[in-house]
Amino acid sequence: MSGFLDDMARSSALRVTQAKAMESLDELERRAKAAPRSAPLRLSNAGFDVIAELKLKSPAAGRLSEQSDDWLKRVTDYARGGAAAVSVLTEPSRFDGSLEHLQQASRALAPFGVPAMRKDFLVDAYQVLEARAAGAGGVLVIARMLSPSQMMPLLDAAAEHGMFVLLEAFDAADLAAVRELLALRARDRAAPASADNILVGINCRDLQTLEVVPERFAALAPLLPGNRPAVAESGVASAADARHMMRLGYRLALIGTALMRHDDPAQWLREILATTRTVES
Repeated sequence: MSGFLDDMARSSALRVTQAKAMESLDELERRAKAAPRSAPLRLSNAGFDVIAELKLKSPAAGRLSEQSDDWLKRVTDYARGGAAAVSVLTEPSRFDGSLEHLQQASRALAPFGVPAMRKDFLVDAYQVLEARAAGAGGVLVIARMLSPSQMMPLLDAAAEHGMFVLLEAFDAADLAAVRELLALRARDRAAPASADNILVGINCRDLQTLEVVPERFAALAPLLPGNRPAVAESGVASAADARHMMRLGYRLALIGTALMRHDDPAQWLREILATTRTVES
């Protein structure tokens, strides 16, 4: 694991310990079950979708939103623009995120029928329940940070609560771990494939330099599981980039920094979707 992810894993584990000291797993489970049902993740029949991201700060790009910005309006703009889901950073130390942001975003998205996804460095199924209690309909799980056996409880918790999961990989070794995990679940009668709503993503960011390496999308595309929607993460900054991802076989793109910097994110999303859904591959 890279130094950055190792730091994030330690910080995440500390947050879990602190949270468990304040609220037991049983109490959190009750809150998660009592939370309003999230809209399911619905992918367009037209063949391409976007997960739009709320990211106030990035370790690579710095602050992406001023404190005075109406970030909640940006979240609803994403929904109006046609986003299939909205990813919300909840990591506090490097991304200025919080569970409160996730809760507010989930409430704002509910009238649009668009789910929120918790994006964080999750290490414990407790954090999946935190996301559900905050109203989220999905979570990100980073394959580099956990073994298949460690990821399994997170996927089980998501499936139990009707949430989708974006499994994130950075390289071929990560994808091998993802395939192993999916094979384990396919063999487990208690977790049939029909009970899972799992996407598999490639993040092309170099974890040492934090620079994007778009060439990884093409290099790793042949290694993606063919029976799961593939997501291109990081490095999609234009409609042309999105079209290229579509032609490589990616079903969705997760777009953060470019959308956060755009003055009219709803219109830009419409342009991306109109282009990717009409251009032949």
